Amino acid sequence: MLDAVRAASVAERCAAIAQMMAASLRNGGKILACGNGGSSADAMHFCEELTGRDRGDRPALAAIACTDPGHLTCTANDYGYDRVFSRWVEALGAKGDVLIALTTSGQSRNVLRAIEAAGERGLIRVALLGGDGGVIRGLCEHEIVVPGTTADRIQELHMLLLHAMIGEIERQLGVA
Repeated sequence: MLDAVRAASVAERCAAIAQMMAASLRNGGKILACGNGGSSADAMHFCEELTGRDRGDRPALAAIACTDPGHLTCTANDYGYDRVFSRWVEALGAKGDVLIALTTSGQSRNVLRAIEAAGERGLIRVALLGGDGGVIRGLCEHEIVVPGTTADRIQELHMLLLHAMIGEIERQLGVA
């Protein structure tokens, strides 16, 4: 699995995604990230590395993970769990922002609906997927599908890619 992520094409896509995110941030945009379970924790970790710090001291970068329990439980209660992420994108997403959608199966209905809402609002959509990419494969402007059949291994590779993106974002913005 790790060999597949080391491939030049994955490294190039990872760098291109990071360059696009840096451009969005440079233009006043923000990064939104969502996922379920461990992917939610990965979304939160990615965003805290951007708003807080990764390795060095630098300005905070605009990033928000959809992990607020109040939002999740209110929206799930009122609209159903399928809409927890799409309602959040509707509230916070703007044209030129970036949505990072994490799903190990590519089958998460709530992640799919967030991707659809992001497309309607002009966000740039990035999916980090696992396995064969599921129903989400092919719906985003940028995506990386990592091999694997278990969520733990797929999530480990997603986090490796996210950390690489953070480093490249910082380099692109001249804050590394």
